[in-house]
Amino acid sequence: MKSEKLLSISPLDGRYHKSVENLRAITSEFGLIKYRVIVEIKWFIHLSKNKKIKELPELTIKEKTYLTDLIDNFNLSDAKRIKLIESKTNHDVKAVEYFLKEKFKKFKNLEKHSEFIHFACTSEDINNLSYGLMIKDASEITQASIQRIEKKIQSLAKKYSKFSMLSRTHGQNASPTTMGKEFANFYHRLNKVSKEIKHHKMTGKINGAVGNYNAHHIAYPNLNWEKIAIDFIKTLKLDFTSHTTQVEPKDSIALLLGDYVKLNNVLIDLSRDIWGYISLGYFKQKLKDGEVGSSTMPHKVNPIDFENAEGNLGMANANLTHISNTVTISRWQRDLTDSTIMRNVGTCFGYMNIALNSLEKGFNKLEINKAKLQEDLDESWEVLTEAIQTIIRKNNIPDGYELMKDLSRGKNITQIDLVEFINNMNVPSEEKERLLKLTPASYIGYASDLSKT
Repeated sequence: MKSEKLLSISPLDGRYHKSVENLRAITSEFGLIKYRVIVEIKWFIHLSKNKKIKELPELTIKEKTYLTDLIDNFNLSDAKRIKLIESKTNHDVKAVEYFLKEKFKKFKNLEKHSEFIHFACTSEDINNLSYGLMIKDASEITQASIQRIEKKIQSLAKKYSKFSMLSRTHGQNASPTTMGKEFANFYHRLNKVSKEIKHHKMTGKINGAVGNYNAHHIAYPNLNWEKIAIDFIKTLKLDFTSHTTQVEPKDSIALLLGDYVKLNNVLIDLSRDIWGYISLGYFKQKLKDGEVGSSTMPHKVNPIDFENAEGNLGMANANLTHISNTVTISRWQRDLTDSTIMRNVGTCFGYMNIALNSLEKGFNKLEINKAKLQEDLDESWEVLTEAIQTIIRKNNIPDGYELMKDLSRGKNITQIDLVEFINNMNVPSEEKERLLKLTPASYIGYASDLSKT
């Protein structure tokens, strides 16, 4: 580890920097600056294609290539130059405009038209589209990690489809299930939310200082500026927001971040359940050479990956919730509360990626403990009282539930106790035979089939 990592205030740039490496060029300030450059250049190119804007003739192939290269070859030095300009302008978006004007000076034909950089735009026109592109790209990376987790959970559901286990309701022994069915529950929940995230569309606007195309219209009153804006935003693969103030309302961002909160809550629920199954001994964890579980208790193998995931998902949710609750609110046409908050959107994806990496590691360490599953089932014959009282009800014998309650509630009952009770039941012999063959391990309903997602 480089020494400067030890000086990082955020663990995203310190302890966990490797886990967020693939997000660094997207959600960092460098990333934001690059997206602003992309939007500014593409808006300039888009305007040049409109034959009615005679002051900006259509670009030549060489000019387009030069501009495309500015995007493709944008690097840290370029970003630092923009930051240096910003130190004088005290305005981040204006610094991008001045940077591009510097670049245009190196290409004589472009320099003549440099005033069309940032034409009729307010800073929020550039920023909302930049954040839309940033979140879209960061979300795609996160979705790839989620898909890996989904596939792993799906494979574990199939792998453990026939491994009977006690359920726990209110922490107490309950009707048996299979370990595979418990994974299948989470797979279906995750799959539903992740589909919503996958089909979510980010939105954007480029309609000027208060959302009315004031500057656009005064300059070129005969142009259909709304159509020009729609066409441009489509080229960015974003959806168009028609009615705004100076700020794009960011409802789309709030919806997406809210979906991630839902997804993270499912993963927190999963992490806690697996933690519990490890605690019960239903899972062992593969050992890693040199790893220590406790500074004082040598025997320990802690479920650290699931604890790490739970903690980082919680951190992500705290940021996701605050951002989504705040960025949709703006005083009149504009205030800057959203500006400082949106700069933290990368932390949401950072904490999620750390958590997803931890879950992946945790799943790969799990080893089912068949003996412990069977041991707990063999000691829990009371869970069959549900089956017995249901057969009593089926045969219209009064107080079936109460009979089983008197026999079992708060007591340790054995197979012998149940066999004796069943033999004394006034039900058809085939019903008795079915109940007498029943064991806690076989009383699983459709669990095995439901495991096969």
